[in-house]
Amino acid sequence: MSTQAAKRLFEAHERRERFAPLPPGLAPRSESEAYAIQDAFVALRAQKLGARAGYKIALTSAEIRRFVGVDTPQAGVMFGSRLQPSPARVRAADYVRLIVEFEVAVQIADDLPAADKPFFRDRVAQAVGAVMPALELADDRNADYKELAKHPLELIADNCWNEGAVLGAPVKDWKAIDLAAVRGIATINGNKVGEGRGADTMGHPLDAVAWLADHLASDGRGLLRGDVVITGSIVTTKTVTAGDRVRFDVEELGSVELRVD
Repeated sequence: MSTQAAKRLFEAHERRERFAPLPPGLAPRSESEAYAIQDAFVALRAQKLGARAGYKIALTSAEIRRFVGVDTPQAGVMFGSRLQPSPARVRAADYVRLIVEFEVAVQIADDLPAADKPFFRDRVAQAVGAVMPALELADDRNADYKELAKHPLELIADNCWNEGAVLGAPVKDWKAIDLAAVRGIATINGNKVGEGRGADTMGHPLDAVAWLADHLASDGRGLLRGDVVITGSIVTTKTVTAGDRVRFDVEELGSVELRVD
């Protein structure tokens, strides 16, 4: 089932179809089925996009989880070919509907193997080599958000809509920074569109990474040296169009910029 469902998703992306639930018989009935579809879907996309380079964490706030109708965050895979340094440029025409999220990202410097589960903030901190601001690039393919709560597992299957990320300069001397307290301000075309703090992602960005490490370990996988993890948006998702200039400034971590052509 997962192979057929992944092929259906892959073809929907290729045809730029609107996001919609998978047909009966292919739709996931559990988280494990949804992640199995995601694995197969990622494998199909990897034929063109190349190797995995990290992960995104979605639905890190309780409010958005209630909206979607789930109890836990969700994880997706990011491809190295879709990670860009700031400042970056993308074309709106390359997406059905481009959305941007405003995040704190980390780069793993030492493996977090599955055998070390369960993970906690202090253990994760030992493995983080750098922290940076990030903009997630995602494509919701004109999803009807009112319908999403009826099919919350479909988001997992569709790799949580990830289409990459723009990364700010890595801050390697980060351990004296209180990542829960840092304030981030999002602007589009110079106008402030939102702000948040690191604590808005599961209480602390590294708690989100610990959740991801546990999630991967439950399937025998680990976070590996070099992996980039974006830890969840601290500002509500924004839709952007051609001509927009997006910037995210995070105290003590710097800024990240995107131009949409």
